[in-house]
Amino acid sequence: MSVRHKPSKPRHGKHMPGPRGSHASSGMASCNMFQGSWVLDDAPPLYDTAGCPFVEAEFDCQKYGRPDKLYLKYRWRPASCELPRFNGQDLLSRWRGKKILFVGDSISLNQWESLVCMLHAAAPASRTTYSRGTPVSSVTFQDYGLSVVYYRSTYLVDIVEESIGRVLKLDSISGDPWLGADMLIFNTWHWWTHTGKDQPWDYVQDGGQVMKDMDRLTAFSKGMSTWARWVDSNVDVSKTKVYFQGISPTHYNGADWGESSRSCAKQTQPIAGPAYPGGPLPAQGAVRSAISGMSKPVFLLDITLLSQLRRDAHPSAYSGGHPGNDCSHWCLAGLPDTWNQILYASLLA
Repeated sequence: MSVRHKPSKPRHGKHMPGPRGSHASSGMASCNMFQGSWVLDDAPPLYDTAGCPFVEAEFDCQKYGRPDKLYLKYRWRPASCELPRFNGQDLLSRWRGKKILFVGDSISLNQWESLVCMLHAAAPASRTTYSRGTPVSSVTFQDYGLSVVYYRSTYLVDIVEESIGRVLKLDSISGDPWLGADMLIFNTWHWWTHTGKDQPWDYVQDGGQVMKDMDRLTAFSKGMSTWARWVDSNVDVSKTKVYFQGISPTHYNGADWGESSRSCAKQTQPIAGPAYPGGPLPAQGAVRSAISGMSKPVFLLDITLLSQLRRDAHPSAYSGGHPGNDCSHWCLAGLPDTWNQILYASLLA
């Protein structure tokens, strides 16, 4: 590898990330936070996007005309425990003076914007600085010295411009900009399936072999293995907590949940759990395999199943920055808030 460097009452147990997978230790040692069901809850969302300056048009479904709000009324209930309610002021205090870094594609962007809105709503008087750019965007809560940063990297592995064109290098990561964060949350998947004009590379390189294309799941698996080796070789986990976000599903094909020819358009309710009719996604296996082979502890935010059940939570036609029917990203406020609630639960000590 080339390295370039039940209706819940809020409660606060002692939750720590387990070394690998979906189980938190201590107060939630027997709980799998990622198996459960969605239940109706009258509690309001943790923020209103109208009052959050960090949400972009593509995720702001209410601003762009979504007529229903039922999708904001569902709460994730694990089968064997209760999640603590998100406490933004507590998180800001615990992580005072630190840096949280999301690295990945626009699904990471979705979760990053959710988290900074949740924190902003919890401490609206806190002074903030905000910058939006490529590849780096950040929000700093100045009164706490906490920076929450997004670094856009669609594949995690490198794309290098060479004489033959743009080459996706499955065994190379230039990750120096990611070092030094106190928390790293990685994500990649959707772009591995893009073809044609949507594909940002011309060739793929696997070791010494350069080819025009290869099986995308195989390529993803190799890229995940490279990422895992990079973390093992470069990240000091005594100073940095490492997460992998997991695979965020899409809802373009109603046949996956037993409704032929229907997509996420006009869906207003989750799919009844506890299982998803279409079953697990093959990419989940590649993620688990990469993490299980690591020498360092990585917490898998295994968001796939709980997100698969939320066919109703996408922007669909109500996205000011994403024309057409968007069944891959998620409305804000909405589902990514639950991802961040689980992230918070894993950090409680």
